[in-house]
Amino acid sequence: MALTRKVLPIFEGTGNVRFAGYDGPAQYKISGDPSTLREGHTRLRGAVSLTAELAEQAFRAGEGVLVLDEGASFRIVMLGHTAGGSEVFVELRV
Repeated sequence: MALTRKVLPIFEGTGNVRFAGYDGPAQYKISGDPSTLREGHTRLRGAVSLTAELAEQAFRAGEGVLVLDEGASFRIVMLGHTAGGSEVFVELRV
């Protein structure tokens, strides 16, 4: 019997991202409900869309803060970035 994995809802919107040298708007896409995130080991993954230059700068910064459009604030760790791409793959933590 095949194991089924729960499909997480996708939350998208326009928020504000801060990292070394930048504080401004960004599009985000998060797999899972950010309101269920609690302190501890739980994390959610997602992506932040910026310009290609800012995406590279964000990845080099390594960490930052993402404020969602409803006002919730999360620490983010930059996990990956494709050279020349405009997305930075992130992990959200409380």
